[in-house]
Amino acid sequence: MASSYDYDRTRGVGPGAERLGWVDRTALGSQDLLLLVARILIGAIFVQSGFGKLTNLGGFAGGLESQGLPAPMLLAALGGCVEFFGGLAVVLGAWTRLAAAAVVVFTIMATLIAHRYWAVPPEAAGMQKIQFMKNVAIIGGYFGLIAAGAGRFSVDGWRSRR
Repeated sequence: MASSYDYDRTRGVGPGAERLGWVDRTALGSQDLLLLVARILIGAIFVQSGFGKLTNLGGFAGGLESQGLPAPMLLAALGGCVEFFGGLAVVLGAWTRLAAAAVVVFTIMATLIAHRYWAVPPEAAGMQKIQFMKNVAIIGGYFGLIAAGAGRFSVDGWRSRR
């Protein structure tokens, strides 16, 4: 007896596919396009933010120093590079799983440094909690890319076809 997982997941065909609903069939048939859109949307925020940090490294380092972090200029350069180049790699789908993992680590650290809603005055806690939860959602999106990979419309997909 075939299980619902016996179909070809990349195309939504084969034994068990008839049990899939139209949403599942459509998503499976559009998976590469959906992964492209996901990579662009989730990576773009890091490309933009990382570029801003790299073009104002002193300002970013000053913010890190005000948080009491050691070696703020080194951390600023490292953080800006991970954000910009990691985000760019995700958008392009190049070394996607590695880049996504690096951005996850960066985002966890940045969230714990900059969005400590439990340690700020009550009037700031609400906005910081929103920022904290937004970052948690972004981390979840990156875990999805780590699990799924970049898809066919990517540098990784191109390299795997060579």
